[in-house]
Amino acid sequence: MSALQSVSGKSHAMPAEVYDVVVVGAGFAGMYMLHKLRGLGLSVRVYEQGGDVGGTWYWNRYPGARCDVESMQYSYSFSDELQQQWDWSERYAPQPEILKYANHVADRFNLRSDIQLNTRVDRAVFDESASTWQVTTSERKTVRAKFVVLATGCLSNARMPDIKGLSEFKGKVYHTGHWPHEPVDFTGQRVAVIGTGSSGIQSVPVIAEQASQLTVFQRTPNFSIPARNAALTAEERQAFRAKYPEIRRFAREEARNGIYTEIPDRGALDDGDNERRSKYEARWAHGGLTFMSVYNNLAIDKAANDTAANFVRGKIAEIVKDPDTARMLQPNNHPIGSKRICIDTDYFAAFNRPDVKLVDIRSSPIEQILPNAVRAGGKDYEVDALVLATGFDAMTGSVAKIDIRGRDGQALNQKWAEGPKTYLGLMSAGFPNLFIITGPGSPSVLSNMIVSIEQHVDWIGDCIAYMRDRGLTTMEAKKDAEENWVAHVNEVAHTTLYPQANSWYMGANIPGKPQIFMPYIGGVGVYRQICNDVAAKGYEGFAMEAAQRPQKVAAS
Repeated sequence: MSALQSVSGKSHAMPAEVYDVVVVGAGFAGMYMLHKLRGLGLSVRVYEQGGDVGGTWYWNRYPGARCDVESMQYSYSFSDELQQQWDWSERYAPQPEILKYANHVADRFNLRSDIQLNTRVDRAVFDESASTWQVTTSERKTVRAKFVVLATGCLSNARMPDIKGLSEFKGKVYHTGHWPHEPVDFTGQRVAVIGTGSSGIQSVPVIAEQASQLTVFQRTPNFSIPARNAALTAEERQAFRAKYPEIRRFAREEARNGIYTEIPDRGALDDGDNERRSKYEARWAHGGLTFMSVYNNLAIDKAANDTAANFVRGKIAEIVKDPDTARMLQPNNHPIGSKRICIDTDYFAAFNRPDVKLVDIRSSPIEQILPNAVRAGGKDYEVDALVLATGFDAMTGSVAKIDIRGRDGQALNQKWAEGPKTYLGLMSAGFPNLFIITGPGSPSVLSNMIVSIEQHVDWIGDCIAYMRDRGLTTMEAKKDAEENWVAHVNEVAHTTLYPQANSWYMGANIPGKPQIFMPYIGGVGVYRQICNDVAAKGYEGFAMEAAQRPQKVAAS
């Protein structure tokens, strides 16, 4: 325990508070990191800019917001009691239920006493003389910590579009990533939705039910698979719980994406046309992300991928009655799955409504927002409310908001100016004792996030315990290990079809952001084994040092 663990949070004149670890963010990653570190007897302070725990599920409250991983799998596995007792109501939990679950976890494990809400971390500076971090919050208060863990989330930095006249709009403007906490009722209103990524695809059918007129502005059509959401019965929940040991083991060790499903034994072209179509039909009827695991080569073989893409394009044509609208909704500029595939409830069918209109802003770009209309392609679309489903500065955006300074005052933002550089997605050379959970260079957004979060938290916790037991003060990624890992991440990505899409995986949705493939596509199981091997070899590729002289700051 830190000698200064019991220092209170009151800000009268006293030495800076000292913790073993400062964690930034109280979403699923930050909460489990706190629980894990407490179990090691360490003093921890978690800073969360939101008004409560839950991370992305605290902020994203837009109509129709749901997880795209089945509830029984999008849940913590670290406590068997928790996973056996919590009752998920639906196959795909809606946002309010996931947030309720996050709050339940915070209360059940008594996490709140070490979490400070409504507090942003603005700056973190590594003090080389004391081998500690000085962390400054939005309250202009500075605390010290031996370690900093960034649990800032991959999709938590909402991107406001730079559209001329947006500030002049007289109606209400909503961003799907910063939705009001009180209900929004669009009844009788003319609404514009700008963007057709996951949040647009989920919200359009719900808004269409309320609005008197809905205009959807689409730059890039997306592939989407029906969710086939349904209530879970007690019997279904129990059957799943009985299989949890095998489901969790498979998700960690065998699955590429951390989701339990059967592994295909063949490629798409190994089956005849009728057999292949029948398999696609069965997965379409089942619904969900496992559509992409019908065959084992959809992510790497363009001819195989085309069979799946053509099937989905055919389904869109079947569902959408107007041929011109159907054509606009059919993606043709990227392989299916190379952007995060969406799952929906009646998205394509919503365009059959007479009060829903689709505008293609690739051929008719948005020129400006007027006080009461959106002008696109020389035409004005009168609207009362704007919904910006314009996504996130993914993977790095939330880290970039913090002024992080490592050795010799180097800024992390400056180091990452040409694209993020990490070793294993966990650390960046020149920034000792700074860990990143599900950072760029790890499977993160290509996986069931909670599987990846738990793996990172466990690895970081074990690493800190290893250092403590050996009297080691600092740890950082070696530059050559980092360079080799970045090269490996991109090499593996380019064996697939993923880089063929201008996706947020590449940072392509942010003007001026360098396009580098950020997540590790080699698979959750493969990645876990790499991390375990690194640890087993005494944290190969990391430099660790013992204290050179007595520390002024009490160590754990």
